[in-house]
Amino acid sequence: MNKQLTVILIILASFAAIIPARAQEDYRFDIGAGIGMTGYLGDANTSNLYSHPGFSGEILFRYIYNPRINFKTNFYVGTLSGDTKDMENVLPDGRQFKFSTTFFELGELFEFHFFNYGMGERYRKLKRWTPYITAGVSVTAWSVDGSGGAAFTIPMGIGFKFKPALRWNLGLEFLMKKTFSDRLDSAALKDPLGIKSGFMKNTDWYSTLMLTVSYEFSKRCAVCHYKD
Repeated sequence: MNKQLTVILIILASFAAIIPARAQEDYRFDIGAGIGMTGYLGDANTSNLYSHPGFSGEILFRYIYNPRINFKTNFYVGTLSGDTKDMENVLPDGRQFKFSTTFFELGELFEFHFFNYGMGERYRKLKRWTPYITAGVSVTAWSVDGSGGAAFTIPMGIGFKFKPALRWNLGLEFLMKKTFSDRLDSAALKDPLGIKSGFMKNTDWYSTLMLTVSYEFSKRCAVCHYKD
């Protein structure tokens, strides 16, 4: 009986030591930044997404709902450019246009991890890396040739996350972004071919390819056995 009691006490002591360590590895929020490149598809570039690559920076904030689902708020600043002389298609009357702009984007995205992402808590089968898919909605503002504009945008794409250490995350993410506007590349290129704009026709797209680093904070409840 004494031996059995001793074993039980050892087991309980082990759990008492493990539970706080696991709780310290579970956080609500994630904040970080990133840098990367941009691409553009529109009336001044109809084929090669990165024929005129630009640069962008990002600030991000995530709510970590669980190891599979995150909600991300992000803010981008980036550059875009294009030149019709690089296109195989010729515009009516042989006209040529080029543009460059700085854009600002504020968005909200949903992220779905393919694996339970994190460290510790072996019973949850957490992995230090995972691919993921993401989509959401954002607002993009820009200025070209002294004329500003803004439009709703739908970002969608894929990414990969890796946790090099507790609370730290590295990420690589590619997003294609459809703008509900044909003025991202200037008003002069709103309708150069005389084709009425539609969801897939005569509207401008751009992309962001970002490398990010982020840090988790705000520890979840360390005593109770549920997540608020």
